[in-house]
Amino acid sequence: MSFIKVDANCDFSYQNLPYGIFSTSDSVQHRIGVAIGDYVLDVSQVAHLFNGPCMKDKQDVLRQSTLNQFMSLGHLFWKETRARLQELLSESCPTLRDDKELRAKAIIDRSKCKMHLPAQIGDYTDFYSSRQHATNVGIMFRGKENALMPNWLHLPVGYHGRASSVVVSGTPVRRPVGQMRPDDTKPPVFGPCKLLDFELEMAFFVGPGNELGQHIPVEKAHEHIFGMVVMNDWSARDIQKWEYVPLGPFTAKNFATSISPWVVTMEALMPFVLKGEEQNPKPFKYLQHEDPYMFNINLEVKLKPGDIDMEKTISRSNFKYMYWSMKQQLAHHTITGCNARPGDLLASGTISGESKDSFGSLLEITWRGSEPILFDSEGKLKRVFLQDGDTITMKGFCQGDGYRVGFGECTGTVLPALNIE
Repeated sequence: MSFIKVDANCDFSYQNLPYGIFSTSDSVQHRIGVAIGDYVLDVSQVAHLFNGPCMKDKQDVLRQSTLNQFMSLGHLFWKETRARLQELLSESCPTLRDDKELRAKAIIDRSKCKMHLPAQIGDYTDFYSSRQHATNVGIMFRGKENALMPNWLHLPVGYHGRASSVVVSGTPVRRPVGQMRPDDTKPPVFGPCKLLDFELEMAFFVGPGNELGQHIPVEKAHEHIFGMVVMNDWSARDIQKWEYVPLGPFTAKNFATSISPWVVTMEALMPFVLKGEEQNPKPFKYLQHEDPYMFNINLEVKLKPGDIDMEKTISRSNFKYMYWSMKQQLAHHTITGCNARPGDLLASGTISGESKDSFGSLLEITWRGSEPILFDSEGKLKRVFLQDGDTITMKGFCQGDGYRVGFGECTGTVLPALNIE
């Protein structure tokens, strides 16, 4: 255990030690931090203590303002660094525990830290890898007989998202404006989105990439996956419905994507690894891997209406509901020779279980608006889609024996649309 005491229900246990980028009021420089309990370890202040065979000549990457360089080093460097962090924070190691001057500089109250994006995100790809979500959406728009498109069980479907509008938790989200066609018998209209939705997702950061023209084999893909975050892929359903044929999501998705600030490493998540569901038909060989790489991560979504002081849990789901694994997503993404790079963000797509209370979007929870979420017994306060002032908060955690490995919060509040004629 650590000399820093951690509550059993805290996301940031000694077994977790997630990475993030933070600043403080007295030092606006962005720097790498590691969360433990109610505190953040300023890694830049202890970088000189990482003197193992891998990191002794790479200490400068721990003093950077993003995680990109550290991500690029690879899994052997990550493993050594994590082991050293646990050693330095352990209750039996005097190096940091007994050095009052160093502790005062290096250990900061988490409430005093402002969080930033963990990495410079060069590219962002969003997949569509929850079978139940894809089935729900397919039933709504095509009926039960054609719920899944013919390709869905053969490959991880995805689209290229907008990296520049990925924002850290707590950043407000402006309601988008665009073209919609609410009445299929009439011409399209232009104005603020009326069907604003959230999508409960998780995402992973790429570590070492691959050269253009090469690919990342599925059996080696885990060596290229640095860690995970909780993600909200904000979606304008009415804009999406009008624009997505024939090339898929565009302005309905490009206005904002929120992520939690703390990146939980894959090594911290491995105690919670699960085998995914059997895939039928069997995928092509480049997508096959026998080792388990699904994870038991509990997820929840809370909605706080902007017009009342009330918050309601509207979804409890789990990352284990995914059909396509992260290893398969990365292998498929690069099979063409597409070059992934350190800091690239690859997202799961909306995560939905089989029951309504585990669905990962308002589109599904309210079933296209036919079953509103009620906040009072009279039904006067309800939500079908998000209104201005509403706040969505997502959380994720793995439950261990007396400890948690959690991600913190991914929050965002809806701001009114700009007045654009």
